[in-house]
Amino acid sequence: MHNFTFTLFFLVLHIVIETALITCISMAIPSFFVSFTKILLGFCLLCTVHKDFVVAGFEEVRVEHDTNEPLTNGSITTAGTGEDGRSELCGTDLSFLGPPYGNMSTAKMVCSPIWNTFVLRYHQREDNVMTIILSAVYTTGWVGIGFSRNGMMLGSSAMVGWFNRKGHARIKQYYLQGAHVSQVIPDKGELPLNGIPPVVALHGAMIYLAFQAKFEHRLGRQPILLAFGTRYPTGFHHLTKHDDKTAVWFDFSQASVLNIDTSQRKNHGILGLMAWGLILPAGAMVPRYLKHKDPLWYYLHAVIQFLGFILGLASVLLGIQLYQSMNADIPAHRGIGIFVLVLSILQVCDA
Repeated sequence: MHNFTFTLFFLVLHIVIETALITCISMAIPSFFVSFTKILLGFCLLCTVHKDFVVAGFEEVRVEHDTNEPLTNGSITTAGTGEDGRSELCGTDLSFLGPPYGNMSTAKMVCSPIWNTFVLRYHQREDNVMTIILSAVYTTGWVGIGFSRNGMMLGSSAMVGWFNRKGHARIKQYYLQGAHVSQVIPDKGELPLNGIPPVVALHGAMIYLAFQAKFEHRLGRQPILLAFGTRYPTGFHHLTKHDDKTAVWFDFSQASVLNIDTSQRKNHGILGLMAWGLILPAGAMVPRYLKHKDPLWYYLHAVIQFLGFILGLASVLLGIQLYQSMNADIPAHRGIGIFVLVLSILQVCDA
């Protein structure tokens, strides 16, 4: 609801701005330039409003508006289980997995419902070897879990398991090189798997993926990618397109799940693009081409620049909030954004 209200506000704001600008410019410049201005502003309005509506409805339309990524970030519906549901999900005897996974005591394993029917179990030893067991309701197709640096698909590594049409178990590591299914490369990846073979098994209605990895450091807050597809992988173990996916921050030190809100990232980018890519340059052009229309040019210049400054400020503030919530490490991007904001403030103060 908040995103939808935000979108409607920007829709009304864009319509008002477009009408005001076209009315003012019509008083000062030839008709052919008015037509060009209408086309330009209409195009910008259409692009921006379309993006905003995609963002506002991202949780409901995430499948229709995906980008052909087998594993990627999206919205999350955390399993709301309660204590009874958690006990039922996490109390399963894992002996059917065989050693070493089936030999581990459930008391030593941390177990947490993480998304939809997905349940994550893990145990982290002192030598940073982590045993991970992912389970989910399964019918056909594949199930996967990926480890990301920043919550995005690009450059991530994933473990994917399935049973083929003949009932043979398959589990492989994949390197997520790009957004297209052809760029999800089997038998590649950066997960530091140790010498213990990974296992995939069916138990009742659930599929279980179990593997061990030895990390350089103990895992804390880590972006996790989750996805499933109901179609079987094709020849040479190439994955088919996912049916649904999500990205979450999972805290391995506290077994807590935090949603990665992609709509905030999109809003940050849209606000910055509108402010510094369109509105402020347009305001800077007004004195050059309309200075002979005094004092119209001055009022147009002041209003447009002030609007651009407000949107730029909102973009930076949203970026700072994202930087803190995501523990992002992009110092160049952050530094440039703050530097540009400071220059904008100085310009406003000087005016």
